[in-house]
Amino acid sequence: QVQLVESGGGLVQAGGSLRLSCAVSGRTFSSYVMGWFRQAPGKEREIVARIHTYGMLKYYADSVKGRFTISRDNAKSTVYLQMNSLKPEDTAVYYCNIVPPNNNFWGQGTQVTVSS
Repeated sequence: QVQLVESGGGLVQAGGSLRLSCAVSGRTFSSYVMGWFRQAPGKEREIVARIHTYGMLKYYADSVKGRFTISRDNAKSTVYLQMNSLKPEDTAVYYCNIVPPNNNFWGQGTQVTVSS
């Protein structure tokens, strides 16, 4: 069974930065494509970024391209999301999951709030 624990969220002013972490339990972390997702109030959950198994291939949603960077440390079974130049529209609960997402793996997420 895979467990995902997100951390690093918080309240930040527009233009600020945060770094999210997702610790993944399980022995096959390096074999998973990993993604960061977010869900804003009243909206559907959307994928923000994904990273392939050894970090060579990355994808970003247009809304975050150039501002967010996804990375992973397979030795630590952790995936990161560096978020710079944050905007109020980035306010959401951020989750990690494998890609495509497994509904049994969703964690509690971490809240990111960006004030204007």
